[in-house]
Parts: sequence; C-alpha cells; structure tokens
Amino acid sequence: MRIAVFGTGIVGRTLAAKLDSLGHDVTVGTRDPQATLARGGEDAYGPWQRAHPAIGLAPFADAAAGADLVVNATSGAGALAALGAADLAGRIVLDVANPLDFSHGFPPRLDPVNDDSLGERIQRAHPDARVVKALNTVNCAVMVDPSRVPGRHDLFVAGNDAEAKQTVVALLGTLGWPADSVRDLGDITGARATEMYLPLWLRLMSTFGTADFNIRVTGL
Repeated sequence: MRIAVFGTGIVGRTLAAKLDSLGHDVTVGTRDPQATLARGGEDAYGPWQRAHPAIGLAPFADAAAGADLVVNATSGAGALAALGAADLAGRIVLDVANPLDFSHGFPPRLDPVNDDSLGERIQRAHPDARVVKALNTVNCAVMVDPSRVPGRHDLFVAGNDAEAKQTVVALLGTLGWPADSVRDLGDITGARATEMYLPLWLRLMSTFGTADFNIRVTGL
C-alpha cells in the first residue's frame, strides 16, 4: 500500500518506520522538506531519515499524490492546515491526532471538545475523503507494538465509511492489534469520545510514570 504519513514528530516517525518495515511504500509529508532536514537538536529529522532511506520526504501535496491512505500524525493544532495542502478526495485518512491546546500550559486543554472533534473537522473540511479516527488513545510506541502492554486491551475506530474502517482495521492487524480488540464506535462523531479520553490518559501517565498502558472494555 502507498501510504503518506503527515507529521515529522515522534508519532509520525514511529508510524512511518513501522509501516516501512511491513513493506508499504511510505512517504512522510511536511510543509518544507529542506527546513525539516535542516532541523537540529533532539528533534533532528536528518539522522532519522538516513537510518530509513526507503522512506521519502515531500511536501504535503506531493506526499499525498497517489497515496492509498494518508495518516494524520501532525499536532492537533496543525492538522487542518497540513491536510488542507493536499488533495484527499477519495482517500482514506487515518487520523491519529488529538486536539491538544497547550496555550494555557500543562496539562493541555482540548479544542474542540464536547460537541465537536478534530476528526469531524477534518471530515467536514474534506467531504470527499474517508476519515477514520483510530490509535489516538495510546502512546505511539504502543500503536506499533501492542505487546508492550500485557494481556488483551482495546483500540477504537470511528468513521462514516464502513469500507474505510475495514481497511484501517486490517492495517491495525498488521501492527499487532487483533480485530476483536478494535471496537467500532460508529460514525465520525465517535471521535469526540476518544479525544475526550486524553485528559484521563495524561493523568494516568503522570500518576504512574509510564506511557505503556491501555484500557480494556469488558462485559461486552
């Protein structure tokens, strides 16, 4: 599958590397490739790129061109601008981002919240795309290696297009998530619920000092 991963941070890099290792044709999308490659410090992209030579780097529009699936691994604040730079008509958009607002410090607030979601905003902005919300309730290391958390635990998907959700569930299976651990929350409004889980997730991470955890739904 040809996959574009939007976002050059730790989530985008983690997903891109795993998808590349599974044999997919992966291109990372960014606003300015030269600026991304020139970035230094702890978030330097160049050394990671050299360690993954098969993964392309391109402007958002070029990365999405010809892709079967686009992964939104940008920050919540930058998602609409990044996705707006590309033609997403007919494409599956796997939205793994959360609308975290750090303008008031830590812990972050959510914006939007309650009666809207980032997933819904992306779908409204791209009515011809097939948006599926998933993976946003776990740390990126757990996204690509669910065995980091012992036992059975669950993910959630939400989206308007049943076929797109099936494609995403199949892709999640190759990441190690069995189909019976992926809970379908219905249409894209289900993204509100998974995004609003983030305050609890952040509290759990702070309390227990690890991001290697998840939740399991029982009794169903």
